Amino acid sequence: MSLTLAVDCGGTGIKASVLDEVGTLRVKPHRVPTPYPLSIERFLSTLSGLAAELPNADRATVGIPGMIRHGVVIQTPHYITEAGPRSRPHPELIDQWHGFDAEAALSDLFGIPTLVLNDAEVHGAGVVSGAGLELVLTLGTGLGCALFDGGRLAPHLELSQAPVRWGLTYDTYIGDRERRRLGPAFWSRRVRRVVDALRPVFVWDRLYVGGGNARVITPEVVGELGDDVVIVPNTAGIIGGVRAWDLRTR
Repeated sequence: MSLTLAVDCGGTGIKASVLDEVGTLRVKPHRVPTPYPLSIERFLSTLSGLAAELPNADRATVGIPGMIRHGVVIQTPHYITEAGPRSRPHPELIDQWHGFDAEAALSDLFGIPTLVLNDAEVHGAGVVSGAGLELVLTLGTGLGCALFDGGRLAPHLELSQAPVRWGLTYDTYIGDRERRRLGPAFWSRRVRRVVDALRPVFVWDRLYVGGGNARVITPEVVGELGDDVVIVPNTAGIIGGVRAWDLRTR
């Protein structure tokens, strides 16, 4: 039986587990806070430590926030900062992370074939049906985005960096800092406005809203989002580690 090590790297926490070929967890996910400042060396050491606590696997999937192309980090919003999300970027970390071949480095680190994608793309792999145009939005430290057409992963768009209003991007407009500042009711209404604004842009068949903060959306707003919107559990970021490999065969 083939086993997959799935690692979900977030702005505030990194979690990992091992799953069998049908996506069943073989062990409870292990989680550690994302350490800052996060050099490449520290990142690799953190993932190595997590993997050492888990059963051996035959392959690995790692989701990293930001623009990831063919396993290479083009830019990542949180890991280049001095003290974590919304803190000041560090020039040395910017240089380290830009162009970092995470897929090659992690394949060497784990000693098994490794797939590296944007974290929202891995999350989406765990929930999409494979029919029609499906958009996945993840609500966490910021906003993650992944688009699938007939189950095929589209080129990644950093929607989180698009401007919304008052000088805010989507990342800051509905990110975790604003959720804590506004409270669940006001923040949930912002989420609804974002969904309403994006619907005519993507004209999706189904929108999946996940991530750690999806569970905070108030029941009233959930009921107003529409029948084409589905709230999905944050565990998809781990479970998607198995299905993400199918994306390479489409």
